[in-house]
Amino acid sequence: MKRTIKKVAVLGSGVMGSRIACHFAGVGLQVLLLDMVPKDAVESSSKAARNKLVNDALQAAIKSNPSPVYTKDVVKRITTGNFSDNMKEIAGYDWIIEVVVERLDIKQQIFEQVEQYRKPGTLITSNTSGIPIHMMAEGRSEDFRKHFCGTHFFNPPRYLRLLEIIPTPHTSPEVIDFLMEFGSLQLGKTTVLCKDTPAFIANRIGVYGIMAIFGLVEKMGLTIDEVDALTGPIIGRPKSATFRTADVVGIDTLVKVAKGVADNCPNDEQRAAFAIPAWLDKIISNNWLGDKTGQGFFKKTKGAGGEKEILTLNLQTMEYGARSRPKFATIEAAKPIDDLKTRLQMLVQGTDKAGEFFRHFHYGLFSYISHRIPEISDDIYRVDDAMMAGFGWEIGAFESWDVMGVEKTIGKMKEAGYSVAPWVEEMIAAGCKTFFKVENGRRLYYDLESKSYKALPGGDAFIVMKHFEGQTVWKNSACRTYHLGDDVLGLEWNTKMGSIGGEVLEGIQKSIALAEEKYKGLVIANDTANFSAGANVGMIFMLAIEQEYDELDMAIRMFQNTMMRARYSSIPVVVAPHALALGGACELTLHSDKACAAAETYIGLVELGVGLIPGGGGTKEFVLRAADEMHEDEPENITLKNRFLTIATAKVATSAHEAFELGILRKGLDEVVINQGRRIAEAKKSVIELYDSGYITPVQRNDIKVLGRSALGALYAGINGMWRANYATDHDAVVARKLAYVMCGGDLSEPTLVSEQYLLDLEREAFLSLCGEKKTLERIQSVLKGGKPVRN
Repeated sequence: MKRTIKKVAVLGSGVMGSRIACHFAGVGLQVLLLDMVPKDAVESSSKAARNKLVNDALQAAIKSNPSPVYTKDVVKRITTGNFSDNMKEIAGYDWIIEVVVERLDIKQQIFEQVEQYRKPGTLITSNTSGIPIHMMAEGRSEDFRKHFCGTHFFNPPRYLRLLEIIPTPHTSPEVIDFLMEFGSLQLGKTTVLCKDTPAFIANRIGVYGIMAIFGLVEKMGLTIDEVDALTGPIIGRPKSATFRTADVVGIDTLVKVAKGVADNCPNDEQRAAFAIPAWLDKIISNNWLGDKTGQGFFKKTKGAGGEKEILTLNLQTMEYGARSRPKFATIEAAKPIDDLKTRLQMLVQGTDKAGEFFRHFHYGLFSYISHRIPEISDDIYRVDDAMMAGFGWEIGAFESWDVMGVEKTIGKMKEAGYSVAPWVEEMIAAGCKTFFKVENGRRLYYDLESKSYKALPGGDAFIVMKHFEGQTVWKNSACRTYHLGDDVLGLEWNTKMGSIGGEVLEGIQKSIALAEEKYKGLVIANDTANFSAGANVGMIFMLAIEQEYDELDMAIRMFQNTMMRARYSSIPVVVAPHALALGGACELTLHSDKACAAAETYIGLVELGVGLIPGGGGTKEFVLRAADEMHEDEPENITLKNRFLTIATAKVATSAHEAFELGILRKGLDEVVINQGRRIAEAKKSVIELYDSGYITPVQRNDIKVLGRSALGALYAGINGMWRANYATDHDAVVARKLAYVMCGGDLSEPTLVSEQYLLDLEREAFLSLCGEKKTLERIQSVLKGGKPVRN
């Protein structure tokens, strides 16, 4: 049967249930969110009273930060109700997901009710993280059991990409195949097939890692601040590192999972690592559970001057004190190394306390994952996928082992007293020296059953640029252009934060030129944490401070020309942004033939924050689009005003969906790719579709209507009002007036049709003049030093 999902019922509106409902609604599904009738409303006939619990939970979710929805209006797709009055409505829903309290008896009661109303063939899943999946389906009908499995989302569901699919022996293979595909394609998840073992994959490995670190704390006499300095971004893990992560997740939740593994995994060779240390027991008994109780390993207070201060718990004295900034020679030496793999190799060779920690940490992890195959998974890639998508690791555990050298590390592990599962040594003895390898742009993994390498499933839908290194067509020190197959080129760059400087602009120009020679088109994307934070402001600052205005003018012209080259090339140029896409990266997206943006794309023209206006064609493009959208009878030129305010307030879209509302992405042309890992493949497909449909080079515009003085006066009045009300500083007003001047086409006496080049010239002149402003330079310097512009 061909299964479709249009309507989902979520049973349970707690922190997870309400946010899962929001994510389902965010991807376009109709959602029914149910929970209990409050005890004091059992006898009430008031719908509001009976639905108070579920409605309050949903409102709390919507107001939470970060937001669980892509745009506020998606909440209209969620209908609320309660188990007593509305359970019968699940008969009209395609997927029913249970997210109630973690008690088997309560879940079984809910499923008993569900079976009374669900239609045969309807999917029914549980989001449990700790209860064996097969136990929940006991006593249910054959149809129920065939269509039942675990679907474990990670919190927050919108942002954490992992979705663990856990079948029971009775689950239909069709159901598993469908959920694996639907979760990836429609929900944007990294779907990982798990076995029904305690804590599944991600929590089993992740909680072991945390508990093993707790053991090293005692063994090596480490402090909380030292551990978090050692286990954060320096090794490719989130900023929350170890102890901060525990506070966010909930220390009681962490302990519950650890105890669950210790109680239910008698054959785990590291079972002792899950024992709760005395100091952790003390924290639990004090009810210091992390963020949910206001204090855990860290505590927020107000300092003497009223400013917020974060204190750290001393595990010896159980008292809070000022945070420290530990320094280790190994970390200081490794920090300048941008490439994570090279950095990891250096860290484990350190001769100080940090180096010792990294060795113990990694050797313990490698030993543990080797022994978990095939207990928790038959395939090694599922373990790495789960840790990257669920815990935010940049690279997986098996891949980290590859980086350090599998055979070499085994010897060192044994010397340090860590065991290795026999299958790993058998793999090495058979001549297979790594867990993963890349051939012809395809990533392969070592398969235990066949004792050979196999291609990762679905590889064609998940293009990773660096896997095409063997098909490099051109490169400079910042960029690489690859042949992605099917006569499509791909360009990526590897600068810090993806900043766009001269070498990147050269890479864009050269890649377009190469594509025009003999290829169908070009994809511009990368696989780093962020697409790009924009133009290289360090270069702008250096030229401005040295008053090299001719060179600065040339640099801006080059940026503008490159954007226009992308827009008016003879082949399609498709950009696939993700995460941060600011300033110049936004301008590149604006000038592409099409954008295939990840849902989690935070895009905007932010130059006003550093005292500049968009100078790479962004201002021009907003004027062009405003002119095309404007109606003759439009009151007060509202379209132009909205476009002006988007730039003047440095508005950044909080999702690709919101980027349509801001006019950055184009309805009917650009697309949102829910699964970030699929965006490059989708962009490649778009290049081919544009080319094969008979791509015609666009013609530069000479018919852009600008409004001159009639709109300029109104914008100036608005800027003055903002300044008088103290919403804008003196310099904000200066910059905003420059922006208004450009967007109105200058001081023209009447509405006039102008060319793109006319607007680009105005834009460049305004940008240059602002580079000579002292307060602009102060803002740029503040960003370069501390990451934030000063408000001057």
